[in-house]
Amino acid sequence: MISWASFFTILGMLAVTYSTRLLGFFAFRNRVLSPRAKRVMTAAPGCVLISVIVPNFVSNKPHELIALAITLLAASRLPMLPTVLIGVASSGILGWLMA
Repeated sequence: MISWASFFTILGMLAVTYSTRLLGFFAFRNRVLSPRAKRVMTAAPGCVLISVIVPNFVSNKPHELIALAITLLAASRLPMLPTVLIGVASSGILGWLMA
């Protein structure tokens, strides 16, 4: 038998994952995406990317929070590929420096 805590955790995860999918739908419903952007969204939907990134928001490691801030800044100004490269590089370098 599953515990109530596990049950509500699974329901919460379901709600968050589905809400990111809905948010993406409403954010992009009136936009025309380039063929390249369509391929990226098909290959890695936003809800999958969010599920990988969100755990860093609750990290207690300063280098992960700093890398997250750098990545969010890059995401607000650059296309996806440079943002991903900057995020990975900043996380790796800061992790190495603060280890």
